[in-house]
Amino acid sequence: MSAHLTPSAQRRRAALFVSFFMTGVSMATWVSRTPAIRDATGSTTAEMGLIIAGLSAGSMVGIAVAGTLVARRGARFVVLWGMAAIVTGVAVVALGTATAQGWLVAVGLASFGYGMGSGEIGQNVEGVDVERALRRTVVPSLHGSYSLGVCVGGLVGLGASAAGLPVLTHLVAVSALTAVASAALVANLAPAVGREDAAAGQRRRPLGETVGAFLAVWRERRTLAIGVIVLGMALAEGSANDWLPLIMVDGFDLSAATASLVYAFFGLSMAIGRFSGGFFLDRFGRAPVMVVSAGLAIVGIGLVAFAPTAVLGAVGVLLWGIGASLGFPVALSAAGDDPLNAARRVSAVATAGYTAFLVGPPLLGFVGEHLTLRLAILLVMVLVAVSACFARAVTPPVLVGPGEVESR
Repeated sequence: MSAHLTPSAQRRRAALFVSFFMTGVSMATWVSRTPAIRDATGSTTAEMGLIIAGLSAGSMVGIAVAGTLVARRGARFVVLWGMAAIVTGVAVVALGTATAQGWLVAVGLASFGYGMGSGEIGQNVEGVDVERALRRTVVPSLHGSYSLGVCVGGLVGLGASAAGLPVLTHLVAVSALTAVASAALVANLAPAVGREDAAAGQRRRPLGETVGAFLAVWRERRTLAIGVIVLGMALAEGSANDWLPLIMVDGFDLSAATASLVYAFFGLSMAIGRFSGGFFLDRFGRAPVMVVSAGLAIVGIGLVAFAPTAVLGAVGVLLWGIGASLGFPVALSAAGDDPLNAARRVSAVATAGYTAFLVGPPLLGFVGEHLTLRLAILLVMVLVAVSACFARAVTPPVLVGPGEVESR
């Protein structure tokens, strides 16, 4: 279904902003109440690690199946069921906390992770289609909406913790709010975007053939290059999400509270980069902006690694956040340039990004155990530099035939 048909591209964009925002709020709600959930379930650190693994497992499953589901049922179907899984997951986490059952919290996180992983694929496929309809960059600002949701959800979570609001009440309220917001998506997303038979005018392939076609996109040189980009840039984002507070505490002797504020500052810089990125992408093009973004991230990471003072380290955090902000969304936009097989390419690139999110931080922890975390992030800096070498891959291609692209 083309983006110019009803509902309008503006309504679809607004609906996507809401879905990204509520996903961010839901994520921050869980993260902000993690200490209370750990205490309520009586879990040790090792047990919490196993509980949190449910989130990672669900995310990977969601990403793995989303491309095929979008191709068979359309992006709206995947987004709606993804949001339903998030709503259910948050509610189950609340129930597991109230009953002091760690395994139930893990089940809820698995549902939540599935919803995030699969829903993000559908959201980005829709977002790329809206970009084509509006003829301007949209996807980075959608991810900025997620970052804004994380910021708002985190602040609400801190307030809820300070006020002694029970986890059950807090999480059920967020789950209900997300459910209400998700209901609006039904009327404001196009029903067949990304669907194989609708987009290509061809018969629907059997499931086995569809899965084979999904794997086949990795034989495309452009997709592989975009995958390299997203590996480095997603690692830059994910490593900060997992290690920045500890880097500021151990490396600059800041208090935990101050380090948390620095982390919030990183999130704000990510949001600034994503909301303003559309202007620069439309004005200068993807490849130049990606090179500059990678350069900012490299300088920022280098400052955090070697700065003699916390003030210079904070400047590094600002540059790190702005530099890393556009890598993931721009790579996803580039993966969806060709409408034919867009869902599979977006899913493949997102899988590479989530692999970096999941595998990178433990690797940095292992290296940091031997070299300190400030030196360990130099590995991230090197991989970001490698990403910059492939920046030309995100240049919009010239479509020369069905499924055939030629780089401009």
